[in-house]
Amino acid sequence: MLLVIAVAALPRLAVLAVERGDILTRYVEKSDTFAQTLVRSGTFGFLPGVPSAYTQPLYAWFLAGLYWPLERTWLVVGLAQTAVAVGTALVVLLIGRRLSSVTTGVVAALVTTLQPYLVWHDVHVNREILDGFLLALLVLLALAAHDRASPGLAVAAGAVGGLAILSNARLLLLPFVIAAFVAWQPLAGRRALLTVLVLVGAVAVIAPWVVRNQVVIGCATITTDSRALWKANNSSTHGVLAGGGWIDDVPDLPGVPPWPEKAAGISVAAAQAVDECAQSRFYRDKVLDFWRDHPGEKGRLALQAVGMLWSPFPSVTADDPGQQGLSDLLQRTVEPAFTILLYAFALWGAFLAPRRFVGLTAALLAYNTLAAMAFAGTTRYRVPWDFLLALLAAFALERAWALVAERRRPPVSSAVR
Repeated sequence: MLLVIAVAALPRLAVLAVERGDILTRYVEKSDTFAQTLVRSGTFGFLPGVPSAYTQPLYAWFLAGLYWPLERTWLVVGLAQTAVAVGTALVVLLIGRRLSSVTTGVVAALVTTLQPYLVWHDVHVNREILDGFLLALLVLLALAAHDRASPGLAVAAGAVGGLAILSNARLLLLPFVIAAFVAWQPLAGRRALLTVLVLVGAVAVIAPWVVRNQVVIGCATITTDSRALWKANNSSTHGVLAGGGWIDDVPDLPGVPPWPEKAAGISVAAAQAVDECAQSRFYRDKVLDFWRDHPGEKGRLALQAVGMLWSPFPSVTADDPGQQGLSDLLQRTVEPAFTILLYAFALWGAFLAPRRFVGLTAALLAYNTLAAMAFAGTTRYRVPWDFLLALLAAFALERAWALVAERRRPPVSSAVR
């Protein structure tokens, strides 16, 4: 544990020291604005007195939980997110120990936490830091619930799945995957019970937020930001992404009213005039129309998303536009080399790891790939799931080490007659 903590924390602390001037000034997303507004006024939104559901809430709550008792500084954010990264590595250690041994867990934790992209990304303001931790905890609880056929652990797995949805709306259907896995192989009487309990745990966590949105915003939803889904699903998207841009670079529809984030930058009156639910339905209908009217173009976007998700090379020029010099060089050299090796060892490890874990990993990675096909793919949407590949790779690395050690072992001399 001490080794894993040190290897997870020290590189991130070094990056934090170098990047301290940029932590709260660049790469900052709207969750930070929501957190500041919540702390200042008690309103979850862009502006005091104008509530909103224009983002998934968990990361904003996480930041608000730091800003309220402490203050909004690069050190507070950087240290807290480093602690989350350490927590993720320790959870991976526990998963590896459950699957095989402490050695497997340590190797998997080190491979997970030394992912070059994460070492840099984890200390900046980004909601994927919570995705990685929650996904690892979800896998640990799912394995434990499956192995023990435990109702309590099934509820806990569902609850963590609910938190993951509040962190990332693309995970909305993930509890169904976990429910199917947890109920796989237990006695028939418990199979249905475990499935229901996973889903109950997830609904119990999500329900208060959905009810809040129904009462305060006017629609029962996780987020009203359907515009993000539209930006990933229209006739301009493929060309923008193929040119190295990101969905934020997709041209806006002509004549549409300002969306909540833009309206908040205009005036309080403009923000109050926004009907988030109507806009959410408008952009959702645009997406459904695009899928129905242009299935070939949607298929081309889906293939593009899969390539961008799984490519070891940066596919989005604007992914981290502020990275220059050494950080940019590392992103384009060390990161791809690390990822290619990770893929190779994970493929080997899939033949060595326990079947139940290989099945769970395949199901989870398939889910993430399908989510990318519906939305969009990029490196930062894949790396929170890379711990699964690291766990598979740990089995291969252990086998490789054993083979090397066996070759280096001196031959046993035959007995002298």
